Amino acid sequence: MGENRNGPALGPGPGQQSSVTGFLGGVVADEPLAALTARNVLAAGGNAADAAVAAALTMTVTYPSRAGLGGGGACLAYSPKRGNGAAPEAIVFPVTAGVAAGTADRPAGVPLMARGLYLLQARHGSAPFEVLLKPAEDLARGGVSASRAFVQDLKVVAGPLRGDPVAAAIFLPGGQPLAEGQAMIQQDLASTLAQLRTAGVGDLYQGVLARQFAQAAQDAGGGIVLDDLRASLPRALPTLGVSVGSTDMGYFAPVDGGLAAAVAFRALQANPAALDSAGRLGLGAASRLRREGGDAAAILAAWSQPAPSLPALPASAGLAVLDRDGDAVVCNFTMNNLFGTGRIAGRTGVLLAASPRRMPPALLSAGMVVNPNLKAFHAMASGTGQGGAPLAAAAALSQAVRSGQPMPAQVPDPGRANAVVCGRYLPGSENSCNWAVDPRSFGIAVGSN
Repeated sequence: MGENRNGPALGPGPGQQSSVTGFLGGVVADEPLAALTARNVLAAGGNAADAAVAAALTMTVTYPSRAGLGGGGACLAYSPKRGNGAAPEAIVFPVTAGVAAGTADRPAGVPLMARGLYLLQARHGSAPFEVLLKPAEDLARGGVSASRAFVQDLKVVAGPLRGDPVAAAIFLPGGQPLAEGQAMIQQDLASTLAQLRTAGVGDLYQGVLARQFAQAAQDAGGGIVLDDLRASLPRALPTLGVSVGSTDMGYFAPVDGGLAAAVAFRALQANPAALDSAGRLGLGAASRLRREGGDAAAILAAWSQPAPSLPALPASAGLAVLDRDGDAVVCNFTMNNLFGTGRIAGRTGVLLAASPRRMPPALLSAGMVVNPNLKAFHAMASGTGQGGAPLAAAAALSQAVRSGQPMPAQVPDPGRANAVVCGRYLPGSENSCNWAVDPRSFGIAVGSN
């Protein structure tokens, strides 16, 4: 990448050397170009949060079926130098329901992706947010080759997408779904990203762009109003903790998917082979939290009831980034349905996520293990795959801690996992770090040792 007018380049341009040499860290992501964007940020001296934010913004262009600007997610962020270096922080920004969702033609969720990523960057990053936006903006404007990951999703919902002329023009040019490697150009989305870069993220929630988006979402049958955008805020929350041996702690976001992963992970600590029962225990806890609400930590402390299943759940996407200093971020994103509502909010270019009042929300499942005494990173994993997401994260994390290898011997279908592990901790033992993407998925793992 070259220079841009808002700040330093995020990575080396053609023929240029990286500003960072030696160990950079590692990245795993469900969409390849997002992983490469993150690695460029690390190579330019950015930290894990910088790289994760740039990768997620890239996903809004390259993987909008699961991680669009109209969606949401949850992340865990850890820095050995932040606070007492003992525990990660959860940044939670799920897709929420608007006040008019019940009366809309095809109710859309309120988008929290931009605000959530901004909060992650403000609390844990080092680079200007507008600089991290630029790669995604450039990809949307200049076009990006459709990845295998995206094309596989497109094949599933190509028929319904034909119902929205705006979406069809982008994803089904000439009436046919984009093929792998075919250029996908999103000029309107590029303009929206440029507006966020120049006017700030707040413009999407309480400025000119907010009014344009709300009207376009209503015209697309989404039912979002301006007050929905103003009122929807991400949260920075304490994490759920699970003891790991005598020295480490596992941490999870205090949301239903994080709770389910925490319960499953705890069960696997006692019996690593009991994958099925661990998964059902986790789903039981998530079902309880969804049904009755309450304190996720209290449910985790006492939960022992399995659940056979939850209703059919939507897809999600994951990524994880580790930098050279042991800062780490692991995230899950969702549109609450493949391609959300299947409709784009007019000239904003933003694909609308499905409202949780119409579709059950995704289980956002990721976990991280650190050593609070050493103030050091050990392992992290993101889980996807509908109802299999919590067990995927738990199994990958459990295996990583036990073996020092980043992939579990088996993550049951439909679960998929991405994982990063430093067997002898980081900071301190760069050569013990490894990362891997689930071999059944279409993402990649990149980094340097």
